[in-house]
Amino acid sequence: MASIEEGSLPFRILREEGEVVENDPVVSILFFGLCLILGIVSKQLLHGSKVPYTVALLIIGVALGSLEYGTGPRLGKLGDGIRLWAKINPDLLLAGFLPALLFESSFSMDPHYIKKCMVQMFLLAGPGVLLSTFILGCAVKLAFPYDWNWKLSLLLGGLLSATDPVAVVALLKELGARKSLSTIIEGESLMNDGVAMVLYQLFLKMVLGQSFSAGAMVKYLMQASIGAVGIGLAFGVSSVFWLGFIFNDTVIEITLTLAVSYLAYFTAQDDADCSGILTVMALGMCYSVIAKRAFKGDGQQSLHHFWEMVAYIANTLIFILSGVIIAEGVLSSKNFFENHETVWGYLVLLYVFVQASRAIVVGLLYPCLRYFGYGLDWKEATIIAWSGLRGPVSLALALSVKCTSDSSPFLSQITGTLFVFFTGGIVFLTLILNGSTSQFILHCLHLDRLPEDNLSKTKRRILDITRNQMMNKALGIFGDLGDDEEFGPSDWPSVRSHLVCLDYLEGEQVYHNALPGSENKSDALNLENIRIRHLNGVQASYWDMLEEGRISSTTANIMMQSVDEAMDLVSHEALCDWNGLKAHVHFPSYYRFPQMKLCPEKLVTFFAVERLELGCHICSAFLRAHRNARRQLHDFLGDNEIAALVIDESEAEGEEARKFLEDVRVIFPQVLRVLKTRQITYSILKQLSDCVKSLEKVGLSEEKEMIQLHDALQTDLKKLLRKPPSVKLLESNDLLRGHPFFGALPAMVREPLECSTKELMELNRVTIYREGCNPNGIWLISKGLIKWTSTILRKKRYLHPIFSHGSSLGLYEVLIGKPYICDMITDTVVQCFFIESEKIHSLRSDPTVEDFLWQESVLVIAKLLLPQIFEKMSMHELRALLVERSTMKIYTREETIDIATHSVGFLLEGTIKSQKVEEDVITSPAVLLPLHRDSSFFNLGGSGAKGASFYHQGSEYLVERSARVIIFDVAALEGDGVLQKQSASWISHSGDPPSGQSGEHNALMTCPEHVFMRRRHDHNSDESDQRVNSLSAKALRLSIFGSMVKCTDKCTQSFPTISHAKASVSSKKTVAVVPAQSKEAVLSEANLKAPIDDNNDVILRIDSPSRLPLSQTSKNFV
Repeated sequence: MASIEEGSLPFRILREEGEVVENDPVVSILFFGLCLILGIVSKQLLHGSKVPYTVALLIIGVALGSLEYGTGPRLGKLGDGIRLWAKINPDLLLAGFLPALLFESSFSMDPHYIKKCMVQMFLLAGPGVLLSTFILGCAVKLAFPYDWNWKLSLLLGGLLSATDPVAVVALLKELGARKSLSTIIEGESLMNDGVAMVLYQLFLKMVLGQSFSAGAMVKYLMQASIGAVGIGLAFGVSSVFWLGFIFNDTVIEITLTLAVSYLAYFTAQDDADCSGILTVMALGMCYSVIAKRAFKGDGQQSLHHFWEMVAYIANTLIFILSGVIIAEGVLSSKNFFENHETVWGYLVLLYVFVQASRAIVVGLLYPCLRYFGYGLDWKEATIIAWSGLRGPVSLALALSVKCTSDSSPFLSQITGTLFVFFTGGIVFLTLILNGSTSQFILHCLHLDRLPEDNLSKTKRRILDITRNQMMNKALGIFGDLGDDEEFGPSDWPSVRSHLVCLDYLEGEQVYHNALPGSENKSDALNLENIRIRHLNGVQASYWDMLEEGRISSTTANIMMQSVDEAMDLVSHEALCDWNGLKAHVHFPSYYRFPQMKLCPEKLVTFFAVERLELGCHICSAFLRAHRNARRQLHDFLGDNEIAALVIDESEAEGEEARKFLEDVRVIFPQVLRVLKTRQITYSILKQLSDCVKSLEKVGLSEEKEMIQLHDALQTDLKKLLRKPPSVKLLESNDLLRGHPFFGALPAMVREPLECSTKELMELNRVTIYREGCNPNGIWLISKGLIKWTSTILRKKRYLHPIFSHGSSLGLYEVLIGKPYICDMITDTVVQCFFIESEKIHSLRSDPTVEDFLWQESVLVIAKLLLPQIFEKMSMHELRALLVERSTMKIYTREETIDIATHSVGFLLEGTIKSQKVEEDVITSPAVLLPLHRDSSFFNLGGSGAKGASFYHQGSEYLVERSARVIIFDVAALEGDGVLQKQSASWISHSGDPPSGQSGEHNALMTCPEHVFMRRRHDHNSDESDQRVNSLSAKALRLSIFGSMVKCTDKCTQSFPTISHAKASVSSKKTVAVVPAQSKEAVLSEANLKAPIDDNNDVILRIDSPSRLPLSQTSKNFV
């Protein structure tokens, strides 16, 4: 212990031994603590007064310096500490205080206002500082009697151009002035400090003997300024990237921001010969723009409080220290000032020059300042001119000149002393005069009116409602807490006497949801104000979703920016925050690159999925935020006309977002499914974490148990954020094999054809083929929706002209050899496969395959020629009708075709003629309607369809030339052409449908054994008919369930009968088929994995748009 005591206080021991130790570093702590205490006292005493905080600190510093350096007795150990701090190296002063102050100021600025006011800040900090330096240099050179050369004069002018309007900015924020004004003043201060330091370094080098040509001077200025910004951005981006690897550790996150600000300053200032001030400014603004929302919850609050505390401590120390240095500079050179009494007059003259130069700069730049950003009026320009306070940066630079003058032959000590005197005097005068009178100037210009005094009637009404809610809230709380078992009841008057904030509510009659606009039209709610409040609610919802993990910080940045931009336009435009999101919400055009072989398919798919995920996040958050804001607006303002108008604007904005999500549901449902999985998982983990914390607070669990649970939850959260569930898209070959047309083909035909198939990805509103063009191939639609239009098919339609997954477009025209009969235009992004006509014709060598091709072609022709019945039917419903209730036959010349009353026929090829109705020869394609059936059944009445060339009625037709006809039994269809929702006997003939299935879909969502087992055959059906039926049945199976993971040889080569198809499907113990109720499940399950049994067929379900009635599927796409 003795050894420790001897070694712990060496300076005290040396003093006891009689040695003189002038600078005891320990006493510097005393000055540090005293400064903080004086700052706290000043903050408390000055609260609500008109004296700015920094002005009071400067006066305190001058007083402390005067007491120590004056004629009176010294202050003992406190005086030693003051002298230690007063002799601080100016570079250390800047490096110790500026990074923290600059980072806090730039990081706390609003990113939107930074971007909007950047040009104005640059004008004042760039050309403005250059003009100010030149004007002050000329004034000093011409008016001062010190025979300074131009270099010295410009050096003084440069270091006096650095502004520090801390007091004015704080005052503007306190008085509620326009945010753009305080942003311009604060941003200009950050920038011109850096520019002024660059000019100071340049002119100091010139004073010390270095010479610069004009080109070298420009090069140095550009390197020192632009290079500094580059270094700051590099540190910012790299540290933000590092932040992404820090998980739920607020201490490390805050420490990183502190460390990187000082390292960036040192790197730029000492190593790169750039402006450290500009570097830290760029670093802070980079954090403000891209990283502010990366800090969430408690971490964000902790970061805000930490930097607020750091800035407060730094400001307190640096302004008190500035006052001490000013006092020391004057009192230590008492003899000099006694011999140069005129310097006081020149100090006043210099103050006039400083104010005049500031006014000239603002006046010359006023036209540009008024034009850019939010603009400026003459009152705000006056405040900018008057806010040109000088601060510690200028003083530190002057101290640096004085230190240099002590050891340099190019600078005299008198010059160094004058620099410190003039700079300290300007700092003192601007803070005392400009800082103290800023509020008076604001009052004279009517810019100091508090919101309470400058409320419109709209805002007053809303404020009244808020106050009324406060009163109701207080009464409600009193009702809950006014009586308890321990203390008994309380009375409202006693409690009310302590609620002084509610005094002005007495006697006011303000009713919630009662804003009578008819009583006094002047009290009608202001449209602009309501829009702003609505957007504020939207932005608040975004913050909530960021905290809940619904959106990432990147998405939040984009969405917050869109709201900020919309707020700038509310005065003359409707709500338009969606405009800022459109660029991020679309199907990327580069998604077509794989088909052009420009980039690897997996790489393009990765970026496309990333873009789709971002778009889905944005749309979902946008719709949710606007929905919440609309509800709050209605609850708060009631049924008001202007509020209703804003609500209508909000609902109209959401149409495109809803359309995009619908498109993604149709094309990439797995994207939405994965995003929902992430959101739910994150929400569950966060709520479990909160649950663990609550259990810990109530003391139900021990600390060790809570630590284990907390660590386990944090591990899961970290895994979720580091490696979230990914979207897995099907390979192109799997999509092709899953198409009902292609997958139903025999393996011997399908495998060679697969090599000649071309994959296509078409964006929205792209024409696949045009009416009247010669057919060159067919399109197999795998994903997306296609809408058809035609000029020759003029008839009544149900306005659902949509083809979706499973459609084979252009097949009929290729088989018949006639031009396309309609235009096919993509209605969403469409992924399809193109097969050339020659390849299709080569398949016709097999009669069985040819018949299957004709059967597939009628699926599209039926929808085109007779939409009154077939348009609303989904593709798989139509395939089921084809399998169960149709017959196709080739008639030779002179044969008769009979059309039963409950049937509809389609002439696919050949020519026929009606026997009982005198008309021209009927050519394909044509619809053959029964003669004695009521036209209302086909919805043809009044449409003029019977007179069209495609429609013919008759009971018997005579074949003129070999004709292929397919006849559908439509007895089970209602008059409106929609499938009966309650009866499915026309398909299964197997009694009641399985339980648990929706009535809307039980006709077609039954298992395959019910679908295929009751096919009505002619007793004379040959083996070829059975093979054709097998192909169509397999196509139906693929349409319902999706691609075959594995098919046996029997299923693909030997054309099994229907009963065999039943056996192969039913070999699985359970086939779960869930009817689709909406377009939320419209494509194949990308992530579905199933074990493969070598002895059985494994069938994967595909949720396809073809499984939905088009009345549901396409209502949002027409």
